[in-house]
Amino acid sequence: MTEEAKIKGPASYFPSIEKKYGHPITHWLNLLETVSGKKHMEMVALLKTEHGMGHGHANALVAYYLAPAKSD
Repeated sequence: MTEEAKIKGPASYFPSIEKKYGHPITHWLNLLETVSGKKHMEMVALLKTEHGMGHGHANALVAYYLAPAKSD
């Protein structure tokens, strides 16, 4: 089993996000940082409308970005 196959949850989308949209995940996480006060679906909508991202990819990035905040 490859290392990629072991990745679960939102991070499992990262390789395809990087390939499809041409930016590293840090680019998208930094972008989300600029709108950190918005709600989950508002952040998803921003990625979809302003960056042409599909819903699944946008949702995965936002879920990953917001996950550390849930443990506080």
